[in-house]
Amino acid sequence: MIKDKKETVTANTNSLFTKENYTWMLAGLALMILGFFLMAGGKSKDPNVFDPKEVYSTTRITIAPILIIAGLILEIVGIMKKTGYEKQVGKN
Repeated sequence: MIKDKKETVTANTNSLFTKENYTWMLAGLALMILGFFLMAGGKSKDPNVFDPKEVYSTTRITIAPILIIAGLILEIVGIMKKTGYEKQVGKN
């Protein structure tokens, strides 16, 4: 009876991700949101006039995609990073 309770407690405390994993994933999400926000830009002063400086700016063409890719890399790091559960399983 006591053994069953002990197994239940250990099963509940071992989760797939730790706080560190969620921190990495949250940072990646924030970076991607910032990249999409920078890529969207703002309204044009006159919608009838095409201004290539606004559309093809360095922020929209270069910086925003780099931020989005960096956010995706952080998401992968957050998911693939070893957690406490995997370290415990490896010791056995």
